[in-house]
Amino acid sequence: MTRLKVFLSVLILCCLSLKMNAQYISIDDQRTPQQLIENVLVNSSCATTSNSSGKGDTFTVGQQSYAYFNAGSSSFPFAEGIILTTSPSRQAVGPYVSNNGGGNVNWTGDSDLNNILGINSINATVLEFDFVPLTDVLSFNYIFASNEYQSFFPCEYSDGFAFLIKEVGTSDPYKNLAVLPNSTIPVSSTNVRPKIEPGVASNGDPYPGCPAVNQNYFNGLNNNTTSPINYAGQTIVMNARTNVVAGKKYHIKLVIADDKNQYYDSAVFLQAGSFSSKIDFGADQTALSGNPLCFGEEAILDTKLSASYDFKWYKDGVLLPSEKSPVLHATTSGVYKADVTLTPSTCTLTGEVKIEVAPEILSTNTTLVQCDDNNDGISVFDLKKVDNLIKNNASDITNSGYYETLANAQSKSNPIVNPEKYTNKSANQIVYGRIENKFGCFKTVEVKLQTSNNAISAQNPVKTCDGDDKQDGLYQFDLQAQVTPQLTTGLPAGLEVHYFLSSNDALTETNILPNIFKNTIAFTQTIYARIINGADCYSISPVTLVVNTFDPPNFEEESKYICKNSDITLSVAAGFNSYLWSPGAETSNLKTITAPGDYSVTVTDANGCQKTKKFKVILSEPAIITEAVVKDFSGVDNSVLIKYTGSGDYEFSLDGNVFQDEPQFNGIEPGIYYAVARDKNGCGLSNRFLVYVLDYPRFFTPNNDGYNDLWAIKDINQMPAYTIRIFDRYGKFLKQMNQSSTGWNGLFNGEQLPADDYWFTLLFVDGKSVKGHFSLKR
Repeated sequence: MTRLKVFLSVLILCCLSLKMNAQYISIDDQRTPQQLIENVLVNSSCATTSNSSGKGDTFTVGQQSYAYFNAGSSSFPFAEGIILTTSPSRQAVGPYVSNNGGGNVNWTGDSDLNNILGINSINATVLEFDFVPLTDVLSFNYIFASNEYQSFFPCEYSDGFAFLIKEVGTSDPYKNLAVLPNSTIPVSSTNVRPKIEPGVASNGDPYPGCPAVNQNYFNGLNNNTTSPINYAGQTIVMNARTNVVAGKKYHIKLVIADDKNQYYDSAVFLQAGSFSSKIDFGADQTALSGNPLCFGEEAILDTKLSASYDFKWYKDGVLLPSEKSPVLHATTSGVYKADVTLTPSTCTLTGEVKIEVAPEILSTNTTLVQCDDNNDGISVFDLKKVDNLIKNNASDITNSGYYETLANAQSKSNPIVNPEKYTNKSANQIVYGRIENKFGCFKTVEVKLQTSNNAISAQNPVKTCDGDDKQDGLYQFDLQAQVTPQLTTGLPAGLEVHYFLSSNDALTETNILPNIFKNTIAFTQTIYARIINGADCYSISPVTLVVNTFDPPNFEEESKYICKNSDITLSVAAGFNSYLWSPGAETSNLKTITAPGDYSVTVTDANGCQKTKKFKVILSEPAIITEAVVKDFSGVDNSVLIKYTGSGDYEFSLDGNVFQDEPQFNGIEPGIYYAVARDKNGCGLSNRFLVYVLDYPRFFTPNNDGYNDLWAIKDINQMPAYTIRIFDRYGKFLKQMNQSSTGWNGLFNGEQLPADDYWFTLLFVDGKSVKGHFSLKR
């Protein structure tokens, strides 16, 4: 039982090992160069090989650097083929292991490779042989893989390889077939690489990175666990091809080598059976490749072989029994294949190509009609107007110019230089438009150039009034609203009108005027209307624009005053065509205005132009003085402020003679005044208002000379009851007076008081009080 368990465990491990190994390619490095060339790479009865030889690693005992490989069940693109490496070929088996690798410093390079690539090679592996093709094209498939697809290396370093060919027996130089399609650029890790981001190298030095180069040919970096091969990255499947001459002998040299040092190995994989002579019909003609067959054309599929051979042609896998010649004319989409048996031998050559026919370019011949300024059939045409018309408005079709001859349009030569302003050479001339699809397929379209002689009757001037404050004869027109309806009356429906400053501008459609147009010549200006029907010019007609001015005098806004309970008359000059008052009288005068407010009159002249005068009627009335605010007992600062009611504009007086604008009077002498307000607009005087301005004397001289012998306050007896008390400088009470007192004579107890300053208090019965001092002089 125990032995059975051990056996099963070993069996399972072996199966797992086989399954795991099947993920990677296998290598057989024991085959000879002749076996690799004749039985693997070429393996065709349509080509003969001879003189096969190889050289490479002679320092690793029992191993070769060239070998047979098989993909097994791995994901490698080639099922089998041969491999050439810069190290022992067994090291190519996956998975990818990131290491430096390395050959041997004594393993030399190859001088032919050095000459072709300009490198200094070592560790070179070479397979070479003679080859006689039976057709004129040589083609094979390959993949370049390298451990230099890591770190910053693709920015600077690449190993070198080449597929060299030359005719035997000639001194011709080698030609390298391992180049990028349609170029002479060698395939390498520096010429085919992804973008390298900035980073830090293994030695700690930073590197800046580099942009991608021909990344579309790069297949990607390999995974450390699942890569079928032991290389950091690889190209996509590439194809090497060249023209050869059937029956001639060529020498082929396949070579790969390290550049400068033996580290970071590379390999080239060649697909088994791909190295053979094939019938070449060129690249597929498809939309994806950008070169489908143009509609209405034919692709000539020429095998370039003798008609004595046996030809079989197929379309989409179906035999075309009637096609037996070396040439097939293909006019419809399909996959075309030729099988040619080179009788009497059994060698069969095959060629295949995919043909797609681009959709037909739809077009419309058209006539472009332009106006003619002198009816000679010659005018200036804007050919670009029919760009969309001739291509049926197809957005994916482009216009590739206009031409005076069909031959020029077909050859795309000598296009009309300025198609927007083309002067035809003869009446009803035909020019040719060339339209193309995105693949370069083209179609030519006829455009007939015809002139229009439609007559438009003379137009009445289009008038307007200068409607702004500056009556300078310049004002705006709404051309579509004011001019177009007059122009198009009686014409076919659907016409459009554009306007221009000059007839030449109208003819060439240059400097189109805006719809809201302000004339540039005062009072009278002629512009030109271009009447169009789609792309065609129907007619060109002059139109006169007239701006009438109307600026009567004395029409500024005016203010009028109306006294309360009275009326006024508003009026403007006579002689206008019409009047319209607001409110709605229609005479030059609007009588009996009794209420304040805003009034206006609009007058119209003979041209229908209007002018409006505005009146502001303002109510005015006599004022009513209600109070006088008196500041007295203040000497030169005595003042009177008159308070009043009323809606007029007033001036004020204290004596009825001298008036001022302000109701405040300053510096008033003591006395009795009669204040009055007068309406400036003539609506009369206010009521008279009695005003007393009082003040006390600042000194008196009681010397019995009859002048200023008593200290008394003038006009105080007109005021309410009061009490005056007089004191000396020490506060001693001396005298008391009231309305019945005549004044103080400077005596106290019958004795004259000395000259000095004395103080008083004045107290009115209404509570108003005044304090002050005065001088007694002797």
